[in-house]
Amino acid sequence: MPNQEQILEALKAVQDPDLHKDIVTLGFVRNLRIEGTKVDFDLVLTTPACPVKDRLSEEAEAAVKALPGVEQVEVRLSSAPSTHQPDKANALPGVRHVIAIASGKGGVGKSTVTANLACALASLGATVGVLDADIYGPSQVMMLGVSDEPEIDDNKRLYPPLAHGLKVISMAMFSGSDEAVVWRGPMVSQMAQNFVRQVEWGTLDYLLIDMPPGTGDVQLTLSQSVPLAGAVIVSTPQDVALLDARKGLKMFEKVSVPVLGMVENMSGFVCDGCGKRHDIFKSGGAERVSRTLGVPYLGSIPIEPAVAQCGDAGVPAVLAHPESESGKQFLSIAQGLVRSLSVLDATKDTGLTNSVIEWDSLPEEELA
Repeated sequence: MPNQEQILEALKAVQDPDLHKDIVTLGFVRNLRIEGTKVDFDLVLTTPACPVKDRLSEEAEAAVKALPGVEQVEVRLSSAPSTHQPDKANALPGVRHVIAIASGKGGVGKSTVTANLACALASLGATVGVLDADIYGPSQVMMLGVSDEPEIDDNKRLYPPLAHGLKVISMAMFSGSDEAVVWRGPMVSQMAQNFVRQVEWGTLDYLLIDMPPGTGDVQLTLSQSVPLAGAVIVSTPQDVALLDARKGLKMFEKVSVPVLGMVENMSGFVCDGCGKRHDIFKSGGAERVSRTLGVPYLGSIPIEPAVAQCGDAGVPAVLAHPESESGKQFLSIAQGLVRSLSVLDATKDTGLTNSVIEWDSLPEEELA
């Protein structure tokens, strides 16, 4: 039988395709034991939603099984949070990654992308929450089919209801469906902070924040007070939408929040009758902007009636129609998001941080 050193040497042949290092160097292999002709160990990844977890497990098992004398190999998959602790982590101590889903303008499908990405991440094995920070136009209650109200304890702490396994909080839970929220900016920002500070989110792998459109008070407030791991920018292919998407991307750069990637929504329509693709709003614009600005391009979502229908019905398309083109793309984008976060976590020690600048250091024109 080989000894531990020989087994670890064999496991160095297994490379993480995103981090470009072997699983031993990355510290994924733990609790290695040899009992007779059996070898078992833990493969501890950075997230339960790792898109290559099965591949790494299979390659690790094969690498050890190929050693002389080994007849049985047991690989136990698990996950552990990154050792990096972002600034203001005490605001959400049980949440591993807080991700802002943002857009430069309204009407690009940001909320639809948020709901589907949250469900896709949950389907990959992660625990996920959704914070609907669009105070004026909350939509996650309808899109996720939330039927319960949050519970409130004696200390006025909110416990978010569940929908499709997701923890969800939204302004729609506290106002009538036909009631308009007529508040000034400071009140909106305060409510967004309350959703962070007064909600018992518990332990989550990912908390997705459905940001309001634009680059206003809520975006700046949450960027300062929440340990954002990064942001995803959603845009449609038209030049006017991409112009505003650039502004949203630049805003996150100004507050030192990494942009994890761009998503192009409403990217082409394939006719059921003739099978021909029609680029109603153009296509490929977000990919070009991503390439120009040096941020990852996570993928595109085609125009499919089922996506809108599922949103109205409260069952996101990635769950209701996983074999549709949109369903496949949402899952692929979620996997790309996980990869971007893994790479980002691995480069924390190179100088890239989640720190944010103070309000009084922003130029006046940025606060206007």
